[in-house]
Amino acid sequence: MKTIGHILARYTAWVWGLLQVLGIWGPFAIAFADSALLGMPVDAIVAAYVYQDRRRMLFYVVMASLGSVLGSVPLYLIGYAGGEALLRKRIPEERFLRIHRSFEQHEFWALMFPAMLPPPTPFKIFVLGAAVFEMRFRDFVAAIFAGRFVRFLVLSVLVLWFGPRIVGLLGGILRQHLSWIIGAAAGGIFVWLLMRRSRKHKARTHA
Repeated sequence: MKTIGHILARYTAWVWGLLQVLGIWGPFAIAFADSALLGMPVDAIVAAYVYQDRRRMLFYVVMASLGSVLGSVPLYLIGYAGGEALLRKRIPEERFLRIHRSFEQHEFWALMFPAMLPPPTPFKIFVLGAAVFEMRFRDFVAAIFAGRFVRFLVLSVLVLWFGPRIVGLLGGILRQHLSWIIGAAAGGIFVWLLMRRSRKHKARTHA
């Protein structure tokens, strides 16, 4: 346990040392690395930047969102070049088919919604799926940016209201109730889509 604690302490010190070098571009770089490489504490870093410099809140939110988009592009290219076998190896067949159906029905929401959720959401699987199921690159970029923007904006507002401790609190809640949160949000989106389709049908009927 001491060894693990020592490794985590050194890792944390390394990250914050890197951020001192990056300056205001820290959220962009960390979000890029989080999407392209291994998981990084991007939420905690965005929260820290916003809390220490609230005047640049929107700048940090946009930069972190752009970093996430650009960091996801390499995985999109891998999936587009033939990543179906890779995706099938990482998830069960039933889940593969379920993700496929979600992209066929509402591909923008199928990617934007996971982009809104913090860890432990397996977002890279959805990024790979977007390419495997041939989502247009323009829509791919727009969905990730929109989802990440909402995520980081909500996080920033909460941090300004409650302080940076809200990051750990929300993380614990999400880990314990992730399935309920996903179900509630998915249900809300489904109801919204039904209402939207109903309004369009009424408009065509009265036209």
